[in-house]
Amino acid sequence: MFRNFFRRVFALMKKEFITIWNDPKTKGIIIGLPIVQLLIFSNAATMEVQNIDVVTLDRSQSVESRELLSKFENSPRFRNFYYVDNEADFKKKLDTQKVQIGLLINNDFASDIKSGKIASVQVIADGRQTNSASIASGYASQIISGYGAEVSSQKGGASINPSVRNWFNPNLEYKWYILTVIVAMLSLVTTLILTALSIARERELGTFDQLIVSPLSSLEILLGKSVPPLIIALTLTMFMTGIVIIFFHIPFAGSFLLFMISIFISLLAIVGVGLYISAICNTQQQAILSAMTFMMPAVLLSGFISPIEDMPVALQYLTWLNPVRFFMVLTRGIFLKGMGIGDVITNLIPLIIIASITLTLAGRTFKRKLG
Repeated sequence: MFRNFFRRVFALMKKEFITIWNDPKTKGIIIGLPIVQLLIFSNAATMEVQNIDVVTLDRSQSVESRELLSKFENSPRFRNFYYVDNEADFKKKLDTQKVQIGLLINNDFASDIKSGKIASVQVIADGRQTNSASIASGYASQIISGYGAEVSSQKGGASINPSVRNWFNPNLEYKWYILTVIVAMLSLVTTLILTALSIARERELGTFDQLIVSPLSSLEILLGKSVPPLIIALTLTMFMTGIVIIFFHIPFAGSFLLFMISIFISLLAIVGVGLYISAICNTQQQAILSAMTFMMPAVLLSGFISPIEDMPVALQYLTWLNPVRFFMVLTRGIFLKGMGIGDVITNLIPLIIIASITLTLAGRTFKRKLG
């Protein structure tokens, strides 16, 4: 009895192994893609903040201020330094996320040190990235305090006090950061899953042949499969945005119209990915696995977990192909700082290009499958 039982189980296991091995798509999912993800994760997933870009407004222009700035320049944690001579340029670098922190040295910096008073250096961090802002401002405070200790030992009585401010999220409220990102993430995941399952579901249920022989063209089928997920995702996004504003008291600083346009174009790029996945998958299980396989690296390479600046250069270039990256920037920027139309368009252009590529690829793949 037990021998027959184990024989049947073994035969079924053997058959399952053969089926998986003979299916190129499944073979790629279980062998190739995990290796690729492992390589990406091992290089991109880091909670350490390095390669910090800094904008500096040095009003003192003294020996003491230059000595302090040299401490930053010689630190391995800081990368590019932008020296500006007015507040407008200083603010612009932070607004457009060209830098992570700003250093503001006042006119009386050197005179306060020479007279034995407490000199102050203002450190301004971009609060939209709460974790990065906290760590980067901590590094800056350490350097300033270390230089202050040197000055105090040399000139007695003088000290330097780092004054840290966080723009766009003054108290570094983690919910401000995480909830605005979750709105974007859930919208994208919903759209991807719904579109990925659309055609695969028809194949699995045996109704795909009915679509082929129907009077509908391939374009009409694609539209019919892509528009409902878009409407559902847009409705879900508006609902979640209302919850975030009303129940979590997170201020919405930007234009709601720009916000919805950004979401629509971002979702179009994801619709193309989902339709391509659905066109090449024969079952819903394959479609779900493929969608999750796409989302994990996309989220990791979006700057959600760790800053893009801390990734290897090759992966930084790869993020330009990732629609999630630009959607994250738009969501946080419009929500928390009221990103202007110029900056919105700058991030929408890559999304439009990505959407054009993914939708074209999905359409051609679907037509080839029909043929």
